[in-house]
Amino acid sequence: MRYWLGCLLLAGCETGPFDRSIDLDAPTHLTYTVEPSGTPGDPAGLVLRWDQTNDPDVEGWNVYARSATGSPWAFRASTNSNSFHDNGRPELEYYVTAYGPGNSESPASNAVLIDERLTLVRPNTLTSITLNSAVALVWSDNSYQTSPQGFSYYRVYGASYDLNANRCAAAWQLEGTTVAPEFRVAALPNGVPRCFAVSAISIEGFESLWSPTQADTPRPDARNLVLTTRQSTDATAGFRFWRDANNNGKADPAELGRVGTGGAADLDFSVDRDGAGRIYLTPIRTGTTVALYGNRPIGDLTEIDVAPTTGYARAPIEAVPGWGYVFQMNGGDAFFRYGALRVSHVGRDLIILDWAFQIDPGNPELGREVAP
Repeated sequence: MRYWLGCLLLAGCETGPFDRSIDLDAPTHLTYTVEPSGTPGDPAGLVLRWDQTNDPDVEGWNVYARSATGSPWAFRASTNSNSFHDNGRPELEYYVTAYGPGNSESPASNAVLIDERLTLVRPNTLTSITLNSAVALVWSDNSYQTSPQGFSYYRVYGASYDLNANRCAAAWQLEGTTVAPEFRVAALPNGVPRCFAVSAISIEGFESLWSPTQADTPRPDARNLVLTTRQSTDATAGFRFWRDANNNGKADPAELGRVGTGGAADLDFSVDRDGAGRIYLTPIRTGTTVALYGNRPIGDLTEIDVAPTTGYARAPIEAVPGWGYVFQMNGGDAFFRYGALRVSHVGRDLIILDWAFQIDPGNPELGREVAP
């Protein structure tokens, strides 16, 4: 009789070849979680879970499903675990029964509706901060804010980026997951452009639409470099962002951030002190110019994200603590190269600075193509 009550609650269920004479308890607290696939609205699968039972007559469980409300229920599978993985796009509804000796079967559990209306809204924005061999991503937390009780976590995706076509590649991969609206993608090759996007996952596992995509290119940088003035110690008063020592056209690690004699003609700039004690950055190498970055001090080198298009000059520029500077250098191959630095300290005979250099020619992440 208990079985028939279960069938009445789940109209259209099929009895199957099971005996109802043994009184088995119905499974309780059936829940589900869908598995995100990376394609919103197309889960990779579904996992059902229900309470374990202490009934010694229970040998396992039967899973039933149907694809539409009002359609007949169909037997899906049997399992001896109190969970079930259904691969591929889930059915609309599921319920579970217990089975025991002699093909006995319990009444039905509660039915679960795989309700895609529980999908969260997508993150509205996505921005990036260029780092050394890494990219820091930050996005709006509106997916959580609009449904705190339904939010579970974020998924972060990455793909290669075609700079010339301004297009992300079709093959995306999962970079990681986080509950915070920020993520650092590490162990990336410098000078290789990459696209990123973020989705939000509900507690049921439904994946939102993706955020807007964001392209970024990691760049080499270094912190707390000390350069002296030419008037005090000329041997350490010059700096070159990249010297292609082996002429292979690639920015090898040993060729970056080279300190040299301030009077050398092949350096990008030297550090000079005038008669009033002010410290200047003086462009040296032919084709090298410098521009002040922005109209205020910056908190960190990473704030210099894209090279300015104007404002470059050959004239010396005063080094002021907290301010950022961008050097434009002709690479000799129809592309500019760009280096950035932030001055953190200015003393009488030295300065301390952070620097970065974009090794990908023509890249807008601190690199622009030479105008014809």
